[in-house]
Amino acid sequence: MTPERAGLVLEQARWAARAFETYDAASVSRIVEATAEAADLAATKYAEWAVRETGMGVVADKVAKNKACSSGLVDEYRNRDFVSPRLDPDRRVIELPRPAGVVLGVVPTTNPVASIYFKVLLCLMTRNAIVIAPHPRAKDCSVDAARLLAAAAEAAGAPRGVIQVLEEPSIPIMEALMSDPRTDVILATGGSAVVRAAYSSGNPALSVGPGNVPTFIDASADLPAAVREILASKAFDNSVLCTNESVLVVERSVGPAVRRELQRAGAAILDGEDGVRLRRAMFDGGNLNPEVIGRDATWIAQLAGVSVPRSTRVLVVPFAHVVDEELMTHEKLSPVLGLVEVDSVAAAFEACRAVVSIGGAGHSASIHTEDPRMVMDFAARVPVLRLTVNVGNSAGSSGLTTGLAPSMTLGTGFMGGSSLGANLQPSHLVNWTACAYATASVNDLEAYRGLNPWRLTTGGPVPPWPVASNLHEPELIQSGAHAGVSAALIEQIRRLVVEELEGLVGGAGSG
Repeated sequence: MTPERAGLVLEQARWAARAFETYDAASVSRIVEATAEAADLAATKYAEWAVRETGMGVVADKVAKNKACSSGLVDEYRNRDFVSPRLDPDRRVIELPRPAGVVLGVVPTTNPVASIYFKVLLCLMTRNAIVIAPHPRAKDCSVDAARLLAAAAEAAGAPRGVIQVLEEPSIPIMEALMSDPRTDVILATGGSAVVRAAYSSGNPALSVGPGNVPTFIDASADLPAAVREILASKAFDNSVLCTNESVLVVERSVGPAVRRELQRAGAAILDGEDGVRLRRAMFDGGNLNPEVIGRDATWIAQLAGVSVPRSTRVLVVPFAHVVDEELMTHEKLSPVLGLVEVDSVAAAFEACRAVVSIGGAGHSASIHTEDPRMVMDFAARVPVLRLTVNVGNSAGSSGLTTGLAPSMTLGTGFMGGSSLGANLQPSHLVNWTACAYATASVNDLEAYRGLNPWRLTTGGPVPPWPVASNLHEPELIQSGAHAGVSAALIEQIRRLVVEELEGLVGGAGSG
């Protein structure tokens, strides 16, 4: 796909966004429900496909994520309205929601289908069009999943082109779409390079920084319960979520007991030469070996030439100091956990701060304690925006097992270099136009109740693009866009025709 052809995708998305922004709440709800149902029914199919195509993760865990990001997401926001105007009589303000428009959704290889489900449904809830840019390594399952959701949405009355996918993704195409003025906002989930590209594109971006999660067990914790939660979280989908625990910090007084619980719960502790071999296999010149991402513990141990029981869920590597030179202090995206023991609570806080500063500022951390003051002190001293308490952080900070917003995109805020500080949710894809009366005004705002400029109720088949599905023939004629074709689109088509002709002439000459 050339940048010119990719531009046509954005042009179609722009038309779909203009059409979709006039849909009423009932129509939007119907489209969201139908799309989520189709996604939920295909959760197992795409979980198996994603693992087969990428070699990353665990099928059962990906099924759980796919369902959480389809039917679970819709259940979470079922009673939330991001379409209808809202009245605030006390402030004497009427607010109208305005969708972002065209969203470019950049999808990672670690969580391809769940990320597509999540971003698509957020866009549908808020009447935005979305163009999915999948990771090349997860291209096949991503493209198929996006097509399925697009078909379900259109069958329920959504405009043609409201969900599109780049079938041949590449870095040049993604960069071209990021910087295209027809892209209204970028949702970038991926590595640091992707995030930097999104923020430097010139278009608004909601992106996230890397995670590198410290988890602290203090002397008051229920040790068996803490270890069970941590290992279950670390083994979940083979740690491909950026919220998985990276370094376990333990008060030395309970260190031996924690080690015993780790081994009882299925962890293998690799001291001495075994730890050296594992570091050598996992990191090449200080960089994480991409082959270990999302692999299970026994596969990684075999790669390192280390013998562990076949039942091993997590590999634990003890080390002495949290410093950048210690490779086990870095993000690992695999069921490998660093372990450091400290002499005091103050030293534990400093260790956790150091882990975060190495590569996870603003992201998340977890603590296992029975002391509320410990939770407050930790939250005040460690620079993260999510602190889960006595729960596994993989699902906890993602909002799947806590009261946080369920999300596949976690903002790291100012401290992490992100414009987003919370878990990404539908409200982040809507701006509100405020109609404000003077606070001393005597006007009765009740006259506004029930008024809604989004009056379109969809029904019947959706006309094909480029005729926007919500515009009736008289409106198209009046707007001077009977064919639904803008000047920008005409120019795009002209360039494509020239491109094709040049190719034909070139082919004839070379033959």
